[in-house]
Amino acid sequence: MMEQKMSSAAVETQHIFQVNNLSVYYGGAIALRDVTMDILKDKITAFIGPSGCGKSTLLRCFNRTNDLIPGAKVKGQLTYRGQNFYAAGVDPVVARRRVGMVFQQPNPFPKTIYDNVAYGLRVNGMKDNMDEVVENSLRRAALWDEVKDNLQKLGTSLSGGQQQRLCIARAIAVQPDVILMDEPCSALDPVSTMRIEELMLDLKQQYTIVIVTHNMQQASRVADYTAFFNAEALEGGKRVGYLVEVDTTDTIFSNPQNQSTRDYVSGRFG
Repeated sequence: MMEQKMSSAAVETQHIFQVNNLSVYYGGAIALRDVTMDILKDKITAFIGPSGCGKSTLLRCFNRTNDLIPGAKVKGQLTYRGQNFYAAGVDPVVARRRVGMVFQQPNPFPKTIYDNVAYGLRVNGMKDNMDEVVENSLRRAALWDEVKDNLQKLGTSLSGGQQQRLCIARAIAVQPDVILMDEPCSALDPVSTMRIEELMLDLKQQYTIVIVTHNMQQASRVADYTAFFNAEALEGGKRVGYLVEVDTTDTIFSNPQNQSTRDYVSGRFG
């Protein structure tokens, strides 16, 4: 049902996601409060802010992986291409196929390079033109020339930067609409980080990208829009994250509206 609805709704729109008064709870404790923002089509949006401010929590809402955490609850509204992403009839598995995820630590499967990329295709019953899709995905991830003669080599034997690009190839093989990246370069050296950033700028020609990063220079280099999150202390030592402001990246880094944003991007705290 979700598959059919999503296909028919795949019309050109500026807003891929619209978030309205969204809050996330874990075991009854609020972790993220009242977020309202838009994610725009074919743009890179970066989430920045100190640890514990809800950046990754919000990112997980965009592919329903908070559903997999016991006691997690999402309140408010989140729409994907104009549809309620958390409606009762929405299949989370189909939703996750439309919204791929790349994690902080490269996590290739203990399979060959070829089988890593083909994994999602096989799980989703996509059998046609497998070799072509694998090659195209590795090319899009800027990895084909490095691995084309060793596709039966284990993905886990690649370098850290190559592993992360393999994970990106695996994510795009199933032709998602959106790619989420949670600190994708934090475990990589500067050269590998540069390759991933160049790759993101190339991929945004076809995909909408949302990235969580602690690296403000990275956000300033790759993001079209930047959202700054902060956190405040609650009773009992718990913290709740909230969105301070979101704007074009140039504005956030040169002329933010909020003093706490100004302090964070200038390095005064965080």
